[in-house]
Amino acid sequence: MHDSATVPPAAAHIETAVRDLHTAGITACRGAFEPEWADRMRKDIEAAFVEARGREGGAVGRGPHRYYVEIHPEQLGGFVELVDHPWVRAVSEAVLGPDYRIVELGFDIPLAGAVNQPWHRDFPMPEETRRERRLTSLAFNLTAVDTREDMGPFEIAPGTQWDDDTRFGHAMFPPREDYPRYAALAERKYPRRGDVSARSALTIHRGTANHSPDPRPVLVLGVDAPGAGNDGHHDMAVTRAFRSSLPDRVRAHLDCPVVEELTPIVQKHTIEGLVMGDA
Repeated sequence: MHDSATVPPAAAHIETAVRDLHTAGITACRGAFEPEWADRMRKDIEAAFVEARGREGGAVGRGPHRYYVEIHPEQLGGFVELVDHPWVRAVSEAVLGPDYRIVELGFDIPLAGAVNQPWHRDFPMPEETRRERRLTSLAFNLTAVDTREDMGPFEIAPGTQWDDDTRFGHAMFPPREDYPRYAALAERKYPRRGDVSARSALTIHRGTANHSPDPRPVLVLGVDAPGAGNDGHHDMAVTRAFRSSLPDRVRAHLDCPVVEELTPIVQKHTIEGLVMGDA
């Protein structure tokens, strides 16, 4: 990890990130970690993926040849370094308040042959966002590979986190006649190992078709403002021994069940509209 990761980020950098999240709906910290850190993360993801696919409910489809797997913090060797990174902490606090909660840890993995997803947001717009334009959650993403064009890059339509349309299917999927608008706005992202992005999962986005022979795994860290309620969609837990080993400032934001022994997670954050891809 870069030495700068232990130094609080300049206030101007955090102000820029907050402004990005409220305008574009996405922001990033380039080179937050060394590429070798991301390589270790990839090995943890690959091990978790093999385990998850070997049992019922271990991995959930997000389209053809595309999966999502939720994991426990102890399955990620760099968990503490990630959640304790100064930029991650500062952005979480600036957007969600000092009592933000870590509610989700998982990964998306588009394999060779993954197709375009339909344009979507990850959950319906909360009332606080609709009434007050207040973001109540953030998704931090970390790529496990240096993203190439043929891998099916993540595509996002900046500024669409505020789109509020009764025509949205399940309050998440824009109608197909609006696709040209999102395509015109769309930006493809090409993060490299060690980069961290933060976005509002309300910003309309999609994974694109993976034409390469290589998977494109991406870690997801979900963070909520108090009372946002996304923890109800996840089953993250920690053992008593692991929790006691955490720094106080990490433990303060980790409000999940404490168990004697971890149980493999049966995925429940399904998004039915993604199962078929952009059919």
